[in-house]
Amino acid sequence: MNTEEIMKLALKLAGFKETPQDSAIYVNGDNIRKVLFGIDAGVPELLLAKQLGYDAVIAHHPPGGKAMINFHQVFKRHIQQMVAAGVPREEAEEVVRRKFELLEVQGHMQNYAHTIDVAKLLRIPYMNIHTPLDEIGRRRMDEQIQSRIDEDSTVKDVVSALREMSEFKNAVTEIKIRLGKAENPAGKVVVSHGAGTNGGYEIAKTYFKYGVGTVVYIHISPNDLERLRSERQGNLIVTGHIASDSVGINPLIHELEKRNVSVTRIGVIPG
Repeated sequence: MNTEEIMKLALKLAGFKETPQDSAIYVNGDNIRKVLFGIDAGVPELLLAKQLGYDAVIAHHPPGGKAMINFHQVFKRHIQQMVAAGVPREEAEEVVRRKFELLEVQGHMQNYAHTIDVAKLLRIPYMNIHTPLDEIGRRRMDEQIQSRIDEDSTVKDVVSALREMSEFKNAVTEIKIRLGKAENPAGKVVVSHGAGTNGGYEIAKTYFKYGVGTVVYIHISPNDLERLRSERQGNLIVTGHIASDSVGINPLIHELEKRNVSVTRIGVIPG
């Protein structure tokens, strides 16, 4: 396979027609048969891959280039998720705008060239695939939950459903109920994921405002969590960053292996 074919495969699995702004090929490559795949893969992993004879390095999180600078653009995907859950579009757009601007400012200060230049010097194929794999993970988690709960289910039932997935079974971290109680009715459940990063306080609060009983995040900042706890509305389940990213990454790895590409995981939980 080549780097372009790998990207197209990820897009196909996610149901995407175009490569999103937070994913990119930095160094093209052909005849790829041995891949080092890391959730975070930068200069050390590039050097390791070169030393050990890998044909390419694939990162999940954007390591640089336009994918790092334009990362904030995929945060807009929260809008369509919120509208699908019953939030009015105008309010969803306003809530997303606040953190969108913050992410743009943060991206503007990043050293976007460093890691990419190292990959070019080493002449090793290098790429990252972020939102397509997070969307795969979001769908897998949502399907797992919806297939196992009903109108009488509790928050604990949602957690139990997710714990059946291999990535969560194999993870060191535990799925946590960060807001609400295990015995609370789950109500309508939304998996808020696959939009760059979590929506924090504002997006979770807005979901609760429009009838969502339980929001599932893969991570949340302590400050956002404290703000939500002070208002005591809704239930928040946090599944764990690395395990949740792995839920979306593993389907691509399995497809690569079916195509006779050997993949070594760094930081990816087997599933």
